[in-house]
Amino acid sequence: MSAPAPAALFDQDVVRRAVDTTLAHYMSGQMLSAHHRGLPQQALQSLKDFLNSGGKRIRPVLCVAGWQAAGGSGAPDPVLKAAASLELFHASMLIHDDIIDASDTRRGQPTVHRQTSTEAAILIGDLALVLADDLLHSANLTPDQLTPVLHVANRLRADTLYGQYLDVLHAGQPPADPGPALAITHYKTAKYTIEGPLLLGAALAGADDALRGMLSAYGIPIGEAFQLRDDLLGVFGDPRDTGKPTLDDLREGKATVLMALALQNANPAQHRTLRRHVGNPHLTHQDAAQVCTVLIDTGARAAVEDMISQRRQSALTTLDSADLPAHITAVLRSQAFSATARTT
Repeated sequence: MSAPAPAALFDQDVVRRAVDTTLAHYMSGQMLSAHHRGLPQQALQSLKDFLNSGGKRIRPVLCVAGWQAAGGSGAPDPVLKAAASLELFHASMLIHDDIIDASDTRRGQPTVHRQTSTEAAILIGDLALVLADDLLHSANLTPDQLTPVLHVANRLRADTLYGQYLDVLHAGQPPADPGPALAITHYKTAKYTIEGPLLLGAALAGADDALRGMLSAYGIPIGEAFQLRDDLLGVFGDPRDTGKPTLDDLREGKATVLMALALQNANPAQHRTLRRHVGNPHLTHQDAAQVCTVLIDTGARAAVEDMISQRRQSALTTLDSADLPAHITAVLRSQAFSATARTT
């Protein structure tokens, strides 16, 4: 099945460029303010460079889609600022995640803590979180918009941090039970990558319960499938495409559904291979190749591919019965494929 083309009424590239412009203008203002107050600008410059280093802008695009799904028109400045605030929050999470994972590269470039220091990167990530909040509060939202939007934004942030905590809690010796990994997938990724941005945009337009429920029914399975694909790419992906090494997840011993299924289905020799190599900070490429063989031979890789397909189909079935503008349905169908069949 091939992915449908985005509808002309919602040009995702136009939205991405508008969000980039919004971020650039906001960061320039922050740099100027820091200069006038005599503050060092290195942290802001590092954050600005990180924001400009790439990224798909999935969350801002979905925020604008949620706004239009609930009856909003176009992408006015307050909506773009609210959408762009999600990218600043995303930057904060990525910078801190790279520290936790001891990752050397992100988007094909040295991670922020490798360019600066661990201590500096923690503060730069904190700064991104503060600025995300500032941009959202300075978006000139009406009082009727701000209250529901803050509820969504705060829930989104808290869920992500809970998911990150679970990720840290189970790292090192991943369990054979996929339950913890599915919880991490649900909170760390699904709710803040797909569902949360859609609901935030919909809240801007005063969405009702029925629409919010439909967006969640679409967003959660696509968000889970997004993370399941990320787990596969973290082991089997090409670093030239992903911009990240393929050894990081295995060295950290991430609790993924992929690893849990392999541990469940492994014979004694395969189980020993996994327990010997997964979570070993000195894992070599040869060791990783042995792990990959086990992931394939136990059927774990194929099972995760099936889970991705099932979740994508669930989301598409939701769209088929949803009462949405045709161009928003097309955008969400396009996102369902691009988020789950990606190679980066």
